Amino acid sequence: MTTPPSTDPTPNAREEYRRQFAEDLSLIWEMAGTSRMDGRVLGYLMVMDRPFISAADLATVLHASAGAVSISTRRLVDTRFIRQHSVPGDRRHYFKAEDDPWGSFLANERRFFDREIEVIDEAIAHLEPDEHHARLRLTNGRDYLVWIQNQHNQMLAAWEAHKHARDATQGTTGRPTP
Repeated sequence: MTTPPSTDPTPNAREEYRRQFAEDLSLIWEMAGTSRMDGRVLGYLMVMDRPFISAADLATVLHASAGAVSISTRRLVDTRFIRQHSVPGDRRHYFKAEDDPWGSFLANERRFFDREIEVIDEAIAHLEPDEHHARLRLTNGRDYLVWIQNQHNQMLAAWEAHKHARDATQGTTGRPTP
């Protein structure tokens, strides 16, 4: 990943670094099979210095279409990596990154497990007694989702404990306190 410019502290150099960070993160997301645009939007929101930014301004700084930004922000809001911010009297859409987008994603992902488990349980209920292979596949699917949901709960609790311990020794900046 590109390092921030150290010799030129001008706003233009800082903004160029922000855009480069967004591009670097987007490549990683693309390699992981996720939308590159989602990575660009999240990357920029994570590193920007404003409390929030409009969708139109995001499109401008990322050199992207309004439609691409709209689709990405919708997905990122749904997965709780970012959130929408409203400004009284302003009809534009504003966005900001969650303070802990990774923990928010982990917590949010669990809601899909409940729905998948319900769908599988319904399918199992409609099986005939002699449909052993389908029952085995569906039972394995449901039991896997119940197991992974439990793992998510444990991971989220461990992540929260880790952040608490980190903040107790380093503060919220992630740097050791003097």
